[in-house]
Amino acid sequence: MITLKNVILRRSAKVLLDGASVTINPGEKVGLVGRNGAGKSTLFALFNGTLHEDGGDFSVPKQWRMAQVAQDMPETEQGATEFVVGGDTRLVELREQLAAAEAGHEADPDDHDMGMALAHAYTDLADAGEHDAVPRAQALILGLGFKSHELDQPVNSFSGGWRMRLQLARALMCPSDLLLLDEPTNHLDLDALVWLEAWLQKYAGTMIVISHDREFLDAVTDVTLHIANAQLTRYGGNYSKFEDMRALQMSQQQVAFAKQQDKIAHLQKFIDRFKAKASKAKQAQSRVKALERMEKVAPLLAEADFTFEFKEPGNIPNPMLSISGAAFGYKAEVEGEEPKTILRGVNRSVLAGQRIGILGANGQGKSTLVKTVAREMGALAGTVTEGKGLNIGYFAQQELDVLRPQDNPLEHMVRMARELGASVKERTGEQDLRGFLGSFNFSGDMVKQPVGTMSGGEKARLVLAMMVWQRPNLLLLDEPTNHLDLATREALAVALNEFEGTLMLVSHDRALLRSVCDEFWLVGRGVVADFDGDLDDYQRYLLDEAKRLREEAKIANRDAALAQTAPVVAAPAVALAVKAEPKPAVAPRAAEAGIAGSGGSAGGGKNQRKHDAQERQQRSEQAKPLKRELARIDELLAAAGGEKAEIEGRLAQPLPAAEIAEAGKRLKSLADEIALLEERWLSLSDQLESLAA
Repeated sequence: MITLKNVILRRSAKVLLDGASVTINPGEKVGLVGRNGAGKSTLFALFNGTLHEDGGDFSVPKQWRMAQVAQDMPETEQGATEFVVGGDTRLVELREQLAAAEAGHEADPDDHDMGMALAHAYTDLADAGEHDAVPRAQALILGLGFKSHELDQPVNSFSGGWRMRLQLARALMCPSDLLLLDEPTNHLDLDALVWLEAWLQKYAGTMIVISHDREFLDAVTDVTLHIANAQLTRYGGNYSKFEDMRALQMSQQQVAFAKQQDKIAHLQKFIDRFKAKASKAKQAQSRVKALERMEKVAPLLAEADFTFEFKEPGNIPNPMLSISGAAFGYKAEVEGEEPKTILRGVNRSVLAGQRIGILGANGQGKSTLVKTVAREMGALAGTVTEGKGLNIGYFAQQELDVLRPQDNPLEHMVRMARELGASVKERTGEQDLRGFLGSFNFSGDMVKQPVGTMSGGEKARLVLAMMVWQRPNLLLLDEPTNHLDLATREALAVALNEFEGTLMLVSHDRALLRSVCDEFWLVGRGVVADFDGDLDDYQRYLLDEAKRLREEAKIANRDAALAQTAPVVAAPAVALAVKAEPKPAVAPRAAEAGIAGSGGSAGGGKNQRKHDAQERQQRSEQAKPLKRELARIDELLAAAGGEKAEIEGRLAQPLPAAEIAEAGKRLKSLADEIALLEERWLSLSDQLESLAA
């Protein structure tokens, strides 16, 4: 277990933990929550060993293997799959041992110890999952939103957000007893987030996660650690239960504080009244001592929640905009090239007061749709007609798309006011703009701080401030909650619910989508359509899609591997393994088969029986080669299993070094072959069951 006992933790002069004590048991899934700056990331540094306690005792079991997402941007020409496989530290270590053993054996083939080392290296690699390392890595990559054709693309060919997804996949690939995740959902779309939740729910080790996504925390954690006022408090339950328990605790504390204040006032009144009287001096003195001994209940310090509101729009056109026969995508960069169309046949109207959540798997065109409506991109075809007086407030997925790193918040506001030609003069004065920025927690010197030096949350707040100042009637928000803490997300949800204009929202924050949207559009397979269902229906749809993609990749990998390894097993298996799978028979339509309706002629019934007999004969013919291959695989499995047992028996006896090395190689090869044959056996069995049905 992980234990902290009276731990003191400092960052520079600031004390982040002061005598904190807590225990985390093996297998617990812990959410670490607290205000920005409370010390969550510093505590993570203590957990991973990059920082040591300044006082008290901290311990993690020495034998525990730890995994966490590297925060640096990977720079490598390695393929995505190879990069993620490298996250399996045990496998990498054993591969290095194998390379050393092979080099030693080649240098001295008669060295018995080297031969044993080589045999052990092959066996250990098989036990560590060498045979399925690539499929495991690719399942992680596909689950996090990559496409099948990207599995072997160089890491450097991906953008920053996608490289961080590969870092996450690499951490999940690592066999671990302790998994540390610091904001793992920041670079994920909803489809990848749903998949990650399902994966983490099955994780067997101890997990500690920092996140500002309440639904994610509710789904993957069963314990909550709250860091506040330099103390750690443990709550049994996920984030929602923590909120309920903390609210009750705060209410009880407030009541206890009020009662104690009444008691203190009563004692003090007695002391003040009788301390000068000799006859009451003794009683007064005893009450002074009672006050001194009293363990004071701390007052409930109200946390300064961040709040804001959208001003009432000047006018609200209806419809806000109308899209007719449109195609959206990217224009050709080089003359003569074809434009890249992402969405076609888009026919949509956006009406006043609509609150639309835009759903869709990663890469399907959600941001393309939003950017086109926001006038960041032009339509490739069709028309986008805007209502008179349409005023768009746009929050870009990447805040720096609309921010200048070298400029400060005040310069951003002044420039925006000039560009928009503000009609209300008093709103554009520097002091008024400073006051406005102050309402978004940009106070004092922060208004002159370059945006490039700010945190992601501060940049997001500045974009929100710029949007609010414009008084838009249509809000286009593309992943607005990235980098926002829970308190700011709550403030955004409240402000959006009170907004009187129209909203279009892309977000992986399900709590926000549930809170502010009352209808959904689904972007996928090149079209935009209404989604008839709620977010729970959509999560099921995403999990089914992810499963389908993983199965397709698994089958492709298995067939490719069988084609390569089948000759090693036996020649007849090659033809069987690579043979095309039979296509199921397609029944002809009733009219074409001469089938009459109910009450038809006897001839119709005879034709039906004849047709049924033909179908049975077809299925029987299709099943014959499958049964033959299944029988052949049974023979090969029996032979391989027998040979494996025989080799293992020989390795238990004293053998020459060269023979031990060869036996180890063959043992690993047999393990791989058996795994592939078993996969094929299961596939054939499924096909036979389908035909029988």
